[in-house]
Amino acid sequence: MNKLLSVSNLTKSFDDHGPVVDEISFEVYEDEIFALLGPSGCGKTTSLRLISGFERADHGKVEVEGEVLETPGEHVAPQDRGIGFVFQDYALFPHLSVLENVAFGLNHIPEHKRHVYAEEVLCRTGMGDYKDRNPSELSGGQQQRVALARAIAPKPKLVLLDEPFSNLDAMLRDTMRKEVRDILKKAGMSALLVTHDQEEALSFADRIAVMNDGKIEQIGTPEEVYYKPKTKFVANFLGRTNLFYTDANGSQEVSTNLGPVNLNNEDATGRVLCSIRPEHLTLEEVENEDLQKVGTVVEREFKGHDITYHVQLHGQKYLVHTDNRIIFEPNDAVVIKPLEPAVVLES
Repeated sequence: MNKLLSVSNLTKSFDDHGPVVDEISFEVYEDEIFALLGPSGCGKTTSLRLISGFERADHGKVEVEGEVLETPGEHVAPQDRGIGFVFQDYALFPHLSVLENVAFGLNHIPEHKRHVYAEEVLCRTGMGDYKDRNPSELSGGQQQRVALARAIAPKPKLVLLDEPFSNLDAMLRDTMRKEVRDILKKAGMSALLVTHDQEEALSFADRIAVMNDGKIEQIGTPEEVYYKPKTKFVANFLGRTNLFYTDANGSQEVSTNLGPVNLNNEDATGRVLCSIRPEHLTLEEVENEDLQKVGTVVEREFKGHDITYHVQLHGQKYLVHTDNRIIFEPNDAVVIKPLEPAVVLES
């Protein structure tokens, strides 16, 4: 794949309390949807503003297709970067119609053709029938499609999406994620999404950079960052997990409260912190088991399609996800069995 966006050692501070964005580096490839995922205040939106040109970098470099857009000594204006932007509040012009909103930034197209082209883009986003309406007459999902149409109409090299689904209700949010992803993929456009929503990043992006306290802790596919987290923060932030310490000796199998557990890194030695997702554990009835390995169900969360059990074992609580064919009640004695190796965390 060809590299589209390159961010190298990007750093930004606003005061003396240290950098908000701290030496972050990543790349976005052609036709790729990339996500910056992290909690509020981790620096992800500031990173987006540095890439778009709304903020100046203290250190580092931003390049698009090999062209330098940002260094401490060089700054290309936002309107000259060839980048589209979808804001969290959509930022549509209330006094313009839907069609006029989309046509507004088409300065590279002869004036008499702008509305024709803008209507074509609106049709691609499913909003062609609403071209004469004002933004105030649209629902949140419709406003979002118009904002996306306006962002992609000038055929930008890259589209930046700043928490674009956060103002929508849960059901519409799921629908719009799929629709926006389909629109971007069909248009062959690369996109950079900023979000604090783990499910949103996992379902929307091709790759994810997990940010914490201004730094990137891990970059990988959704499956990699979820199932193979590198740090305790990534393991916890991407979803519920079970953390435990054990002593590794360079073999794949280690001894734990759960009994023998395989590790994903057989080279690990010494005291290590491990993570195993609740869906990688299951529960069994007690049958001739060592009583040292028997736990007690202390809570059950029924979710329709599955059940989460809270199991107490040797003073530690473990979470176990099962389908609804495995039924235990609070106070039942159970044995926890790993289905997959535990992941050894680096920090």
